[in-house]
Parts: sequence; C-alpha cells; structure tokens
Amino acid sequence: MRPSSKRPKVKELQRTDTIRYSYKDEAQDGEERLKPLSSFVSPLLTDMYQITMAYSLWKNGRHMQKAVFDLYFRKNPFGGEFTIFAGLEEAIRYISDFRFREDQIEQLQGILGAHIDPKFYEWLQEVNCDDISVYALEEGSVCFPRIPLLRIEGPLGIVQMLETTLLCLINYASLIATNAVRHRIAVGKDKQLLEFGLRRAQGPDGAMSASRYAYLGLCDGTSNVLASAIFGIPIRGTHAHSYITSFLGPQDLKERSLVYKSGDKTCEDFWQLVLECKKELNINETNESELVAFCAYARTFPNGFTALVDTYDTLTSGVPNFIIVALALHKLGYKAVGIRLDSGDLGYLSKEARSSFFGVAGKIPNAEYFRNFSIVASNDLNEATIVALNRQGHEIDVFAVGTNLVTCQAQPALGCVFKLVELDGKPRIKLSNEVNKVTLPGKKIPYRLFSAQGHPLVDLLVLDTPGEVPEVGKRILCLHPFEEQKRCYVVPAKVEPIHRLFWKDGKIQVKLPSLEESRRLCLGQISIMREDHMRYLNPTPYKVSVSQSLYNLVHDLWLQEAPIRDLV
Repeated sequence: MRPSSKRPKVKELQRTDTIRYSYKDEAQDGEERLKPLSSFVSPLLTDMYQITMAYSLWKNGRHMQKAVFDLYFRKNPFGGEFTIFAGLEEAIRYISDFRFREDQIEQLQGILGAHIDPKFYEWLQEVNCDDISVYALEEGSVCFPRIPLLRIEGPLGIVQMLETTLLCLINYASLIATNAVRHRIAVGKDKQLLEFGLRRAQGPDGAMSASRYAYLGLCDGTSNVLASAIFGIPIRGTHAHSYITSFLGPQDLKERSLVYKSGDKTCEDFWQLVLECKKELNINETNESELVAFCAYARTFPNGFTALVDTYDTLTSGVPNFIIVALALHKLGYKAVGIRLDSGDLGYLSKEARSSFFGVAGKIPNAEYFRNFSIVASNDLNEATIVALNRQGHEIDVFAVGTNLVTCQAQPALGCVFKLVELDGKPRIKLSNEVNKVTLPGKKIPYRLFSAQGHPLVDLLVLDTPGEVPEVGKRILCLHPFEEQKRCYVVPAKVEPIHRLFWKDGKIQVKLPSLEESRRLCLGQISIMREDHMRYLNPTPYKVSVSQSLYNLVHDLWLQEAPIRDLV
C-alpha cells in the first residue's frame, strides 16, 4: 500500500502537561489509568510501517490472531558482558494509555489518504491494550543477550503497533542505566558519581531520561533541577567560570557582612577577614578578582562553599584562594566543602591540592577537617579516563560526568529488537545468513541458575511446557542455541524465574517499583555478580543457554523453513 502523494493538511496536536501521571478513564467507569510522562508518547509515535502493517492485517482478517513477541537485544553494549534493564515503567504507562484519540485518527486519515477503508479507522478507535499481557524483568535487573526483556502476548495487529514505541522507551533507558553502572564500577564504591549532562543531552526528553536512568544506574545525584523536582534525585551544583570572571575586584562586593555560624554576632566585613587570612597564611600572588568571587559565593553559601578553582591557574591561584576563604569561614564557625577541578591533569592537580590542604590543616587550630575537603573532578570524563586515573593515582572524591554519560558516546544505541516468536500457538522463526540474527521460536520462560556461593551462573531459556522448569539440586543440561559444542551441566543451588506478569486484562498486575526501589534492585544484582563478568578489560562472557527441548525446536524449525538450493 502506498501513502497518498497529496500533502496532508497539517494539524497541531494539543500537548498536555507532561507531568500528569494518571487520568480518569470514563470508558472504564472512572478507573485510574497510568499516562506516559512525556506527551510525545502516543500511538502516533511510531514508524509508518507499523500502521501500514496493521491496515494490511486488518484488511486480511488476521489482526486478531493471538501472537507472542519477544523484545530483546543481541549484544551487550560498551564492549562489556552485562546490561541493566530500564524503561519498564514508561513501557507500562504507554500500554495503559494506548488508544487512538479522535484528533490522532484525523491525522492518520490525512497521512494515509482517501483510499483506506473507513472501517479501519472505526477499528482503531476501539483499540486498547485490555487483551495484551506483558511479562518482563524487573526494572533495574542485570540482563543479558537473547533473554526477552519483555514478552508481549495479544492480538497480532495491536501488538505489532506497539513495537516502535516500546523499543524507543527501552533502548535508551537501558543504555543509559548500563553506562551509569559501568561508570559507577570504574569510580568505585567509596567515591561519588554525579550526572552533569543536561546541557549536552539530546534535547529536553533525552535530558530528563538521562537523569532518571543514570540515577537508577547508581549515580548519586544530578545537576538537572527538573529531574530532581519530578523524580526526587539528589541535586548538586556550584558555579561556573562565568561567575568567577564576572567579578573585577573588591568594588563588586556590595554587601560584606556575614553572620557567625552560632548566630549570636555578625562579621561586618567578611572581605577584610579574608584579606587578614591571606596575610596569616602568607599567600601573596593570587588572582584578586577570583578571590573576590570566592568571597561573594562563600557569603551566599557559607555552609556549602565549593569553589571552581581552574578559572585562571589552579595551583597558584584557585586552590590558595579557596584555602584563604575556607579559613575565613572557619573563623566564623563554618566549614567549607571543597573544590572542583574542570581542566588539566586531574590526577596530578588533585594530589597537589590535597597536599596543600594537609599543609594548612597542620597549622590551624581545630582545622583537621581541611585534610578531607572534597575534590570534585569534571572536564569531559568518561569510563576509560576514570580507569586511567585510578591506575595513576588521584585524590578525587567526586566524579561529575556529563557528555559521555548522557550521550553514551562510546556506543549510541543498544540495538533492542522486537520479534514474532509464536502465532496461534505455533512457534515462528526468523532465519538469517547472520546466525546471531536467527530468532529463538516459541513462548519461552527464562530462569537464572545460581551457584552455592550465591553468584548467577547461567540464564536458561525453556519452553512454556510441562517438565521444563529447572529444579534446585538437579543436574541440568545447558546448551548454546546455535553452537552444539558449547554446552555444560549445571546443578543449581538456587533457581529464580526472571519474568513477572506486569500487565493483563487492562490492569497492572503488580505494583510498579519506585525509582529508589529499582535503584536498590540494580545495586543488589550488581553486587552478587562475579567480578570477572563486570570488569573493564576482557570480561568473562556470562552464559545464556537453552534447554534441550528449545534447542531441538530451533533446529527443527530451521531445517523446516530454510529452502534447499540446487547447485548448478
């Protein structure tokens, strides 16, 4: 079917408040239905061929056949051997809200042209996901290639129309969460990791998703104020170079007083106190305008003073000026927080700054805490840079990662796919000259098998038939789906089903977890993985296997569906 060549009349779709989380569905007796966070997420957020396929299926009377689709990926990202599943809540919100509004039907009529049977639009107006079932991993789970992240069951024509949007919602979310966890592993447990990527993100929707899923992926906070307001993510931030360079000299300090921490008296001229501290420390040549800027910022935030120290010269001006102002705050009962490094050799500069803090702490009464001033590093950090810093040694406490985290510069897409695996109870297979693109047919149930030490050993896919469920303490044959020589026996100490039923009969079947709960699940699952699966260099591949019955089904269907060529 070819779309009409006539240019459709453009009609502006009404945007709604993107922070509406639910609404009353009058057609369902006032039942509360979830709504996607972004108003862009709708049945029209799809590829054109989803609509043309739906029309063809409807036209041929096949749109209500019972279908099963798997959403999965074929290869872990970033050269690693694990992935973090994210985006489930938004996928369920989309499914809950899926229905064509009157204005959307009008849009489709303009796009598809007049030759489309009007009864197709009547069917679209009645479409919803009440007959859809969704089985999925829990959000925040560690996952691996070929294990279905979602298994969608329902009428063929409806499930097919869900494909593009579900892929859009899962691909980026899982990629960001995985990237964040990889950065967390590189940073280490005792350091802080912040997401500072708002200004470099792919538009507002990308920025909000990046902040949300980076926090799920074990970042400690974000610079994104809106993400903090909506998702409850801890917020962090200080000032930019422009703030420092906006000060020319002491004449810019219009207000100079600062109340003591105790609140019982006031320092009338904080700038004068800063100058006295500079003399006491015998610090001479620093940039005065920078010192003025630090003074002004410390007056504003005396309990949280963190200074950006590389505007002019980090070691000869920025760090000394910070120490001067930190001492002035100390005399008034306050404790400065630390510094941020945004350029240069971060390892070397952090060690030199720490040495300066130690030197001053030994000379000032009750200032031992100077040794522990926080050192924040930014400046286009990425996973590889952090690993290199760890090898050479550094004194950095907080890593603020922006561009390389939110844009996933190392790998811009995860590559999830959405494939039909069963139709009317009959398994279906897609073949390819590339073996990794051959699908695993049939309705499958994934299980995770654990060792006696509590580590996951293998994820096993079995057919949804009696006698296929793996049991604790019983020897199980685990096969590679395509390479017959790759096989092993496992006697699991624990067996866990990976999927849960999240949506059925038009209702959520289990309470969706909060962002904090998904974050805790992610941390828990990461902590029990073997270290060799998670390491940066040459990680050990995690085994994803199939049962003997599923292996036989794959190869039987392969032989059945693959044509035999004549050699001439």
